[in-house]
Amino acid sequence: MIYLDNNATTKPAAVVVEAMLPYLSESFGNPSSSHTKGFQVREAISGARESVARLLGAASDEIVFTSGGTESDNWAILGALAAEPDKDHIVTTTVEHEAVRKLCDRLEMKGKRVTRVEVDEGGALDVDALLAAVDERTCVVSVMMANNETGVLFPVAEIAEAVKSRSDALFHVDGVNAAGKVPIDLARTAIDLFSISAHKFHGPKGVGALYIRRGARIEPLSVGGGQEGGRRAGTEAVHQIIGLGASAELAADLEPMEKVRRLRRKLEEGLLTAVPDTFLNGQEDETQRLPNTANISFAETNGESILARLDAEGICVATGSACNSDTFTASPVLQAMNIPYSRAMGSIRFSLGRENTEAEVDEALRVVPRVVAEIRSMSG
Repeated sequence: MIYLDNNATTKPAAVVVEAMLPYLSESFGNPSSSHTKGFQVREAISGARESVARLLGAASDEIVFTSGGTESDNWAILGALAAEPDKDHIVTTTVEHEAVRKLCDRLEMKGKRVTRVEVDEGGALDVDALLAAVDERTCVVSVMMANNETGVLFPVAEIAEAVKSRSDALFHVDGVNAAGKVPIDLARTAIDLFSISAHKFHGPKGVGALYIRRGARIEPLSVGGGQEGGRRAGTEAVHQIIGLGASAELAADLEPMEKVRRLRRKLEEGLLTAVPDTFLNGQEDETQRLPNTANISFAETNGESILARLDAEGICVATGSACNSDTFTASPVLQAMNIPYSRAMGSIRFSLGRENTEAEVDEALRVVPRVVAEIRSMSG
């Protein structure tokens, strides 16, 4: 099986699984307990928090563990609104992940004011329009760092500086698909809130973190015990947190991503050359895109058919966001980019990971052109 869907999830690294196992057996203590078992687990959680902080260029007390990217994104926005009840405005983009986009849709239906800033056909954000949308009633600006479907990077550090220079709105970044792929150093930015999820960088599912800059005011969503400094109640999912810490240690080393970039480039250029009427969705400039992601449209085909045929051939890919894979409509991200329908419906996302090999890319280059040609011949 050739796995080219790493933006959906990654395989947990062996060292991550090994680190987690003791906390599913003998190291079972509650970190809030005042005895040796509890103290040992509490110390392990502190170590994991420090590892995540190093990955993000943050202080350990700015890291709060969550159940993953969706909770972190939701909490950043809802918590900001709850802390500033007199403000009712959210600024975001048209290409955000569902965890932000659908939440903003719901908040708008409940009376909040939402401004969605558009992107161009290459997926680049209209930064001037975003800054112009910020006003005195803006509570939070939420902009992803890397698009999960196209890999396009937004200049979030620069945008944060500009937003903070003209308002006191909190600036939130969905960094779920950026962590472990590109450098992140939050201490050098004006970013207030940053979301990550462990399973995107070879950690376990069901755990993530929200970076909350010191001094940034957001209200907790869960109320109960005093866990996570009183910011997120509930007994910690210790084994998952340990897994997040171990995967953060791996993700902090970005050297393997250069190999990933080279393999992605080979795959992308090979497909664009070998298959007629094929188009890259997103930025051609590699510095403006994740090193692992290629979103390619095979015009006049159906992406779901390509996905199914490739799956039968032992190659795993995606047609868009895994969180939106059952709708059988053109991706909202590609729609926002004004990609023609005939291209958008034939789009495939190839997202490589640290474990992919050149032999796997060679096999994909052998199989994908044949599959596309067969599907086109049947529809033609």
